[in-house]
Amino acid sequence: MEPTQMTPRRPYLLRAFYDWLLDNQLTPHLVVDVSVPGISVPMEFARDGQIILNIAPHAVGNLELGNDDIRFNARFGGIPRHVHVPMAAVLAIYARENGAGTMFEPEPEYLESAFAYQDTDEADSDKSETGIHLVSDEEPEVSDNGPGDDEPPQPPRGRPALRVVK
Repeated sequence: MEPTQMTPRRPYLLRAFYDWLLDNQLTPHLVVDVSVPGISVPMEFARDGQIILNIAPHAVGNLELGNDDIRFNARFGGIPRHVHVPMAAVLAIYARENGAGTMFEPEPEYLESAFAYQDTDEADSDKSETGIHLVSDEEPEVSDNGPGDDEPPQPPRGRPALRVVK
């Protein structure tokens, strides 16, 4: 079988390194390229076009390391989020404690799929001008930024009281 007909090796290496890091009691972190189409990560934590995600079992829920993407639930700044990372966006996996891990080389299948997704995305953007927005079940706080509205809440008055119970 020719190398061009083979499936990409990135998901297999990623799962192998993930298991190896966990077996050695290390904390696996992913380096993800946030500019890849189809990615769903908290962009407010991205720096220089990348985000580092802790994918240790105690940090994420429902982790799925699939052949096409990585999916999990996690809290960012106390807010629960669902994270979706296409395999093309994964740049590296490493241990937080000592940096052991690997960077992934570009693979032709991921380059082709990113271009194909980008082409369909550009065609769809001509039809609709709506962008990505955060969907939440909480109502946003309304503020009119008038004078006196920015006052912090008053702390409780009086001396704190603790009672020793034996």
